[in-house]
Amino acid sequence: MRSSRAVLGTTILGLLLLVIAIGWFALRSDGGSADPLAAARTTFPGLQPATGDPSLPSLAALEPRPGTVVQAAGPFDDRFHFDQLGFDGRTVKGRAVVTSDVSDILELEVLAGFYDRRGTLIGTARDTYHHDESTIDANHEGVPSHAHRFSIRVPRELQGRAVAAAVGVPVLVNE
Repeated sequence: MRSSRAVLGTTILGLLLLVIAIGWFALRSDGGSADPLAAARTTFPGLQPATGDPSLPSLAALEPRPGTVVQAAGPFDDRFHFDQLGFDGRTVKGRAVVTSDVSDILELEVLAGFYDRRGTLIGTARDTYHHDESTIDANHEGVPSHAHRFSIRVPRELQGRAVAAAVGVPVLVNE
């Protein structure tokens, strides 16, 4: 009986020393020396990377009447609607309400086009929203936010010339 306990004790001691040795060698090895440039790369032949801010080609085809705000067609029109739209000649305001999901809005960009008296697009401006999980919103704690209020000022160089507006959404990401 005494010899089986001695064998068991010796085996456990040997395994313990082996684990310690492996740990010591693992800590000593330089695991951070991998070349980051050798990381996996993905290419898509013929695909050009995006440049600049997202746009809405539909803005150029619109001719809103003076004093009005219209919706410009975009890729996410089936996932939201606008309400409370207004334009006072200086600022276009409204609310984008996501209807496709019951989760928080993570990224949202509202693009406004501004038009002169002839209905010609003379410039754009945008409102960009990014959900910041590090901040606590007491009004929405535990409740997903489906709406985003926006207010987009007419760019300084267009003030006095912009008499109508159009808004659309080129970026929408929700959970």
